[in-house]
Amino acid sequence: MTSNPAPIWDVIVIGAGIGGLVTASQLAAKGAKVLVLERYLIPGGSGGSFRRDGYTFDVGASMIFGFGEQGHTNLLTRALADVGQHCDTIPDPAQLEYHLPGGLNVAVDRDYEHFLSDLTALFPHEAKGIRAFYDACWQVFRCLDAMPLLSLEDPAYLAKVFFKAPLACLGLARWLPVNVGDVARQHISDPALLKFIDMECFCWSVMPADLTPMINAGMVFSDRHAGGINYPKGGVGVIAEKLVAGLESHGGAIRYKARVTKVLLENNTAVGVKLASGEELRARRVVSNATRWDTFGALVDAAHTPKAETTWRRRYKPSPSFLSLHLGIDAQIVPKGYHCHHLLLERWEEMEAEQGVVFVSMPTLLDPELAPAERHIVHAFTPSSMEHWQGLTPAAYRAKKQADADRLIGRLEVILPGLKGAIHHREVGTPRSHRRFLGRMGGSYGPIPALRLPGLLPMPFNRTGLAGLYAVGDSCFPGQGLNAVAFSGFACAHRIGADLGLNPWSLPD
Repeated sequence: MTSNPAPIWDVIVIGAGIGGLVTASQLAAKGAKVLVLERYLIPGGSGGSFRRDGYTFDVGASMIFGFGEQGHTNLLTRALADVGQHCDTIPDPAQLEYHLPGGLNVAVDRDYEHFLSDLTALFPHEAKGIRAFYDACWQVFRCLDAMPLLSLEDPAYLAKVFFKAPLACLGLARWLPVNVGDVARQHISDPALLKFIDMECFCWSVMPADLTPMINAGMVFSDRHAGGINYPKGGVGVIAEKLVAGLESHGGAIRYKARVTKVLLENNTAVGVKLASGEELRARRVVSNATRWDTFGALVDAAHTPKAETTWRRRYKPSPSFLSLHLGIDAQIVPKGYHCHHLLLERWEEMEAEQGVVFVSMPTLLDPELAPAERHIVHAFTPSSMEHWQGLTPAAYRAKKQADADRLIGRLEVILPGLKGAIHHREVGTPRSHRRFLGRMGGSYGPIPALRLPGLLPMPFNRTGLAGLYAVGDSCFPGQGLNAVAFSGFACAHRIGADLGLNPWSLPD
């Protein structure tokens, strides 16, 4: 081997999460020679699936945005179509059902007017404010939906999209520095309703409204009624499997059990990667789908970490990880008409506490083939920080897993009576499990603001302070969620495509 071998690849992508796979497949479709390196056995990361005893369990949440058919915000539909792939999906009639303190129960209907009617029935004195707030979210969504969502770091793209949709661009710029809480209080004064909007944000951003950017809320609070929540038949992991198929059909490649330990640098420029095996691979560009903490701190040493990362770490901190339960249960205990997704909180004071909010997915209500006959899947997860799981002996760790899982099952009995006696299969995951299998620092769900910030403006884009090295995923604009990291993937691929001269002149239709 020579000391400076010529690059074999145009682009190496570290990690096969959805953001990394969208980046890789988009670049392969543009003609780049792309290699994805994945440390685990399957693609998808927290957007993957695994199989046990006849059950297909989703690693993370199964509340999926981005599978509509109209407009530009249906990024999963578009990402798959761009590489000749398609997922069959099953529409969910509701986003989720909230079970909140004081008997506040709200099911978010797929139909926008039905949702407003149901919420207004609970807060009739806030009828005008409810419509004004959620209509403001639609204003944001329409701006997003009017333009192809590509790299905001590419001046040529910005000029073209402004020419195509000038009013949408101006409207979007208005909302970039704004957080949800500020908008909510302009229209609503009832403390209980403002708490509900806090939870509306927390259920996908793990942050209350004051720390949640309005851009993200505009997407989520409107797309659940526009494109709707649609579950991929066969499990969430099918999305990653289809993206891999599309990548390979366009000449790209993926290697599993290939753990990257270092980004190779020459003259402060990324030129390739080194694997745990000692193998070195060269590329013209390198993309990290690891978290920003894992990228700058593990893959890139402190001596080469750009100063901008220090600023970013003052602004953002890792969110908690999760305690997760994957259960196979007797289908007979599930009432007819039961919703797929639920959120449970008994006391408002516990919203941001350790194991406070409980999220529940039952995807077999939409796709029964994910479980054996007469069975349902219950995937329940609650925020849990790594600090509560460190320093335990093996016996203490096992005991804590058992006790915390039993306590969580007890809480779930409130919304699913008889659950404890109906369990046929049980697996428990902890922050240590998430760190081990997903390769994420502390098993974190992603970055959340460490202080109040002006909307999405401080979120970094895809370029880093090192030439040739890009970042993608939930540590980049616009943040967490499969549709959001798909946005990040489109943007990253477009920016690299511009740098390598691969992008078509015209914008997507």
